[in-house]
Amino acid sequence: MLKIKKISDFNSANVPTNTGVYLYKNDVGEVLYCGKAKNLRARIKSYFSSQHLLLIKTRRLVAQIRQIDWIIVDNEIEALLLENRLIKQHQPKYNIVLKDAKTFAYIALSKDAFPRLFSTRKPSVKMDVFGAFTDGNLRRELQKMVLKIFKLRDCRTLPKKACLNFYIQKCSAPCIQNISQADYILQVEGAKSLLSGDLKDTLLLLKTQMQHAATEQKFEQALEIRNQITRLEQLAHKQIVDTQNTKNQDVIAFRRVGEQMRVVQFCVKKGVLSGKQDFKIDLQDHAELEFLKAFYRQNPLPHEIILNNAIWEDESEKETLEAFFTDLRGANVSLTLPQRGNKFSLMQLAEKNIEANLDEHSALLDLQTALNLPNLPRVIECFDISNLGNQHIVSGMTQFVDMKANKKGFRHFELKTVSHADDFASMKEVVTRRYARLLKEEKALPDLIVIDGGAGQISAASEALASLNLTLPLIGLAKKQEEIYLPQVCEPLLFPKNRAMMLLLRKIRDATHDFSIGYNRKKRQMALHDEFKSLK
Repeated sequence: MLKIKKISDFNSANVPTNTGVYLYKNDVGEVLYCGKAKNLRARIKSYFSSQHLLLIKTRRLVAQIRQIDWIIVDNEIEALLLENRLIKQHQPKYNIVLKDAKTFAYIALSKDAFPRLFSTRKPSVKMDVFGAFTDGNLRRELQKMVLKIFKLRDCRTLPKKACLNFYIQKCSAPCIQNISQADYILQVEGAKSLLSGDLKDTLLLLKTQMQHAATEQKFEQALEIRNQITRLEQLAHKQIVDTQNTKNQDVIAFRRVGEQMRVVQFCVKKGVLSGKQDFKIDLQDHAELEFLKAFYRQNPLPHEIILNNAIWEDESEKETLEAFFTDLRGANVSLTLPQRGNKFSLMQLAEKNIEANLDEHSALLDLQTALNLPNLPRVIECFDISNLGNQHIVSGMTQFVDMKANKKGFRHFELKTVSHADDFASMKEVVTRRYARLLKEEKALPDLIVIDGGAGQISAASEALASLNLTLPLIGLAKKQEEIYLPQVCEPLLFPKNRAMMLLLRKIRDATHDFSIGYNRKKRQMALHDEFKSLK
């Protein structure tokens, strides 16, 4: 064990380079954080040597560390298993502890002789549970439908005589021995099949009953069954996504937003999307990996975990994680990054759920995180060049403050040094003029500059800022693929077009384009007017 009185006392030479698990403790020996490392010395050293780069939560952790302990193991899989046991044992303050955003309800079947159907928020081994259901109305409607189709009891204890449900044909009344236990269990199995998401058997049963009722000219009954079929299919489309799969899967999408990580987890049981959970956690080093390990300490592991980005550095680390989860589950677990097909669609659906949970302010945080900006981009200025051939070359600049257009900050520019159509030279001139004036007047500079264009325009704007000795954050937004260009970076960045930050950038770019074209149109109209007057 290494003891330190203050952060500056830390000496990495005293830490071994082996694979193992490390524990950070405070001055009274309480475990603050537990982690695993392929190289203990390198991992522990990173907490102290790069403190100015660490996140807020990590800085707080490091400030409290007074003892560092470690346990050496033979390989990374053993390290993951040991880390998992130690976190369960000590429940360290700075390891991720999951607190679900909501407590969802389940539909349950008891395990007695004649199982009853009911709702619960506290599932246990004494019942078979289905869900969780994020939509309460849908859960209640589905529960009623199951009772009606399979005529199961919902009473807490079996009564001595039949209740109203029997007389309105909603219960097969096992209480008065109206049905044998074997036949009742068949009905229960049908209900389990439906609640598990397998609609084929239930729909086939209902269609057979509908045809039988129609044959016997019981048309009202046949119509009622047909309505049940229709509603069941509607429920399936609303709650269940069928991916034609026979394995259990989890779909987990991560999004870093400022100092937080947003996570959406879908539970897909045999191809059926049966539940969703939302999480907000404080951002820390290796947050995605830490989340997965914390999540599966509390939840069952599926056959496959579908992710929206890689949480491993190379293929060997991916194989180590798969081996770790396989050991926990007792059966194979695979990690997947889909590029197309049903799995990709599920991953996109999870990302859409993250977008839906972001508030307006989160779009700026998202933009800051995605582009690694030094400050929250509260003030954004955007430039566009507009011309008709070699005539009426103008530029428009818009200013957005806290994502809203600040019309007082909008500016028009008539080109002074460019006499022909040259977008790059035009962009360099207007950017130079704009920020030379702000510097001269000692006014505040923007948090982000957006250029309507690609690599050429961004290079010209970058040269303009360099001539003024400015290093302001600068990006270009090209129209063709909506890709983002950065100065001196060859390959552009591509983000989902419906992502909050992209919607904001396109809104700003399009407003600037319209503003610039409007000024160009006005200049042409003025020229035509002058020409018309001269003809008179």
